[in-house]
Amino acid sequence: MFNKRILAVVKRELREKLSSKSFIIMTMLMPVLMIGFAALITFFSEMGAGTTHIQIISANPGLSSTFQTELDRYDFVKDKSFKIEYKTLTREQFKEYLGLVKPEILNEKINALIYVSDSSFVNKQIEYYAKTINISVRERLNKPINKVLVQSFFNGKLSPDELHFASEGVDFKGFTVSEKSGVQDQSYGNLILSYVVTILLFMGLIQIGSLTMQSVIEEKANRIVEIILSSIKPKELLAGKIIGATITGLFQMLIWLAPIIIIASGSLIMLPKEAAITFTVFQLSYILINFLFGLLIFNGLFAMIGSIFDNPQDAQSGFMPVMLLIMIPYFISFSLIRNPSSEFAVICSLLPIANIIIMPVRFTILEVPIWHLALSILINVVTLYFVAALAGKIYRIGILKTGKKPKWSEVIKWLKYKD
Repeated sequence: MFNKRILAVVKRELREKLSSKSFIIMTMLMPVLMIGFAALITFFSEMGAGTTHIQIISANPGLSSTFQTELDRYDFVKDKSFKIEYKTLTREQFKEYLGLVKPEILNEKINALIYVSDSSFVNKQIEYYAKTINISVRERLNKPINKVLVQSFFNGKLSPDELHFASEGVDFKGFTVSEKSGVQDQSYGNLILSYVVTILLFMGLIQIGSLTMQSVIEEKANRIVEIILSSIKPKELLAGKIIGATITGLFQMLIWLAPIIIIASGSLIMLPKEAAITFTVFQLSYILINFLFGLLIFNGLFAMIGSIFDNPQDAQSGFMPVMLLIMIPYFISFSLIRNPSSEFAVICSLLPIANIIIMPVRFTILEVPIWHLALSILINVVTLYFVAALAGKIYRIGILKTGKKPKWSEVIKWLKYKD
């Protein structure tokens, strides 16, 4: 039951964490760092890519010049990121040539060798030879090669306008259908938002949980906890630390979500229609409530791990399993973003602990039934109950155990001790 002693611990935790320079720096700089890292990764990937050397070889003599004319219009050829050579060889000549240039392919002087045979006009199969698979090369060359094949196949049978229309791909114009809003133009803004929410939830749980575990380990190692427990029960101390860390985490998440709220409201930045973000008060409230349960659950688990060990090095054996409980849903959520309405996505969004990250991601992309959200919260309440019972028993004994690193078999025996 909440009392003055727990309140005193909560105040102490808030004072320590909110005034910590590292917490303030990480809270304020995390969004900037995330954007900066993404920009650096993009910059270095482009800078390190160099020039991709490709040879396009066709069996039809007229295709080589057509390929060159078509590809010269694309930016990736103009900016010299692709160096493309064109040749005409029969099948037998190509077999001999492939043997000659094999060493250059192996040492990547030639990154890709593409052969367009006469049968390509029938089955559209293009032969691709390379040391490694480069999906980017295939994606960039797919459209221009297909366009050349279509134009060559229908040459003289269709007018230039008809050829252009036949060789162009399909342009999907998306509309979102929902019960509340009806039919609206589809935007990719909420798709980007789902990625951002996933990363923020992941970072928030790890950072606050790690701080909680570190705080427990330090108090145990310095024997400060023995003085504190002279005037407060272990479960009260644990409850105070968890509540204090949870309030800190919610405050941090509000700061991180503030730019998204401002952008979604359109008060400072007016996004184009195709990039518009729909972020309602209800969505924000659910994400915060869901994150609240996530913080309570994981702070309990991290505090439990911290109470078992005397130093951070020994705590790694218990830290990793708890980390996996965050990392597995984190990676699953990225795969589910492509199809958030699938049965697998629905099941994962209702699984205990996994729903802490996965359900908010689904909720930012599509209209989730209210009963799904209610069931997810109920599952979190039940999960919190069992985690609190587990963490309370282990923390009560572990926090005063010092010296030899305990075995996991010993930790399990602690659960049998009566309060």
